[in-house]
Amino acid sequence: MAKVGVVQMNSGADPEANLRQLKKKLKGLQLQGAKLVVTPENCLVFGSREDYQRHAELLGEGPLQEALSALTRQLGIWLLIGSMPIRQTDGAITTTALLFDDEGQCQASYDKLHMFDVEVEDQHHSYRESDTFQPGREIKVVPTPFGNIGLSICYDIRFPQLYTALREQGADIIVVPAAFTKVTGKAHWDVLLRARAVETQCWIVAAAQWGEHNEGRETWGHSMIIDPWGQVVACQQQGTGVLTADLDLNLSQTIRTNMPVLKHARLGVHQR
Repeated sequence: MAKVGVVQMNSGADPEANLRQLKKKLKGLQLQGAKLVVTPENCLVFGSREDYQRHAELLGEGPLQEALSALTRQLGIWLLIGSMPIRQTDGAITTTALLFDDEGQCQASYDKLHMFDVEVEDQHHSYRESDTFQPGREIKVVPTPFGNIGLSICYDIRFPQLYTALREQGADIIVVPAAFTKVTGKAHWDVLLRARAVETQCWIVAAAQWGEHNEGRETWGHSMIIDPWGQVVACQQQGTGVLTADLDLNLSQTIRTNMPVLKHARLGVHQR
């Protein structure tokens, strides 16, 4: 059983200000005994296309990643950075989750697969992530001392086939760092997260942005930890803050034994 922490943030375009906000939250969670901490999408840079371009770093290089490495080493925690802009060798930018271990090493990275190119009835109205970011190409499940962690980011949650694949590849825990809009979050956030937990029989750890941001964006918050039976164990509805829960993988195993949905799946029948 491992204590997991979640940070709910109100990030902006200045990475230094975001880092200061994050450091305070991480120190508090470390004192509470958290061994793994999950942060929201865009936790270090939440701004315009120009902001992402300006602050993008090559994977494994740059002042932001150096600061995160030093921080995880100092606090002795594993840290999932929900996403930050990473510059690929061909110059393209991805929005990428980074998993640091307690010795400051980046153990895994995941480039967001699904781009949020939609119209929403809010002040921002039109969202076109593909104008800024190149979509990823790989599914990632990472072995850790806390169990196998499946990586996803925000809009990915609407694609259940990804989560089925993560479970098939051995995920015990699936993280969902997000910056869900207030409009879509109010309508769908809770039901999507709980559905993915029920379908995969995995723990779901969802870290969210909350509040008003630049360019008229407003995010929903409601960071959650959900057990493999679909029950909300902890939730930070509004404001910035932190939450924790003990993740018991024995519960997952019991549920999977009693209801072996992965063995019962007959996808081949439906495809005929």
